[in-house]
Amino acid sequence: MKRCVATFAFVLALAASAPAQDYPNRPVKVIVPYAPGGAVDIVARIVTDQMRQSLGQPFIIENKPGAFGILGLEELARAKPDGYTLMFGNNNANVITPILYPGKMKIDAEKDVVPVARVADLPGMLVTTTKDFPPKTFAEFVAYAKANPGKVRFSSVGVGSFPQYDMEILARRAGLDLVHIPNKAGASGMLNDLVSGDAHLGFINAATPASMLRAGQLRAIAAITEKRMPDYPDVPTFAELGYPGIGTVQWLAIFAPAGTPPGAINAIHKAATEAVGSPAVLEKFRSQSLRAVTTASPDEARQFIKSEFALWRKITAEVKLDLPE
Repeated sequence: MKRCVATFAFVLALAASAPAQDYPNRPVKVIVPYAPGGAVDIVARIVTDQMRQSLGQPFIIENKPGAFGILGLEELARAKPDGYTLMFGNNNANVITPILYPGKMKIDAEKDVVPVARVADLPGMLVTTTKDFPPKTFAEFVAYAKANPGKVRFSSVGVGSFPQYDMEILARRAGLDLVHIPNKAGASGMLNDLVSGDAHLGFINAATPASMLRAGQLRAIAAITEKRMPDYPDVPTFAELGYPGIGTVQWLAIFAPAGTPPGAINAIHKAATEAVGSPAVLEKFRSQSLRAVTTASPDEARQFIKSEFALWRKITAEVKLDLPE
């Protein structure tokens, strides 16, 4: 009898560990809460392609833009928590949106979605249009805006996005009266606003406007980095300009539905961390101005996101915006 009980217990232990050993044994769906071509989409494709090579299963990207990231978040939260539905998210979709728009969501993003691994940071910059906008430096922009209150227009990727918060905070500190032009089409729509001159300036990640900067259609006047970016050595940091702490560095991370087995979570974290550290991914990141940033464990990823919620609760409480109904 004792031998039978022991055998039964051993079988149960094997069954419990099987998902971790077998994962993944079929394709994995990856939700991106933005349109194709944006920073999150680019990172998702780079990282999952490397994960596919190491884990031996395809990772299928499904773009789910709309509603400030809510559509993607809700689809992830409703998915079966088995490790076969993941999401690549960022500051906006996974932290700011749940704080600003809880009434628009059918889920509790802090409880129903869990971070698995942080994978990258994307430094940002303040850029201006070169069409009918005289300032060529940050100091000239501040002087021009002060001389033309209510006439300088800034673009962002939407109401309540961190680029809007960054500009509102900068305007407060510099004593500026600026007009917000939100763009629902994301970074590509924001670029169109800037290149056309419909908007004069805006905060944007360093990768997206690269070709427009080279073509002289846009001008970078400040960098959201600790040190000057190698690709833009002539662009001073906000700290150098006397505005330390201005600007948000966009982070990118992998999320899963709450309740996903620890074995799958650990396998995803390990594969993602190894992918981000591979020479192939590091080279692709470098060409996109991305920085590889990993977490030591899924628990460290959870602690990071917890700190982000605390940070943005403080910011959104201090900087009140007129949000859409």
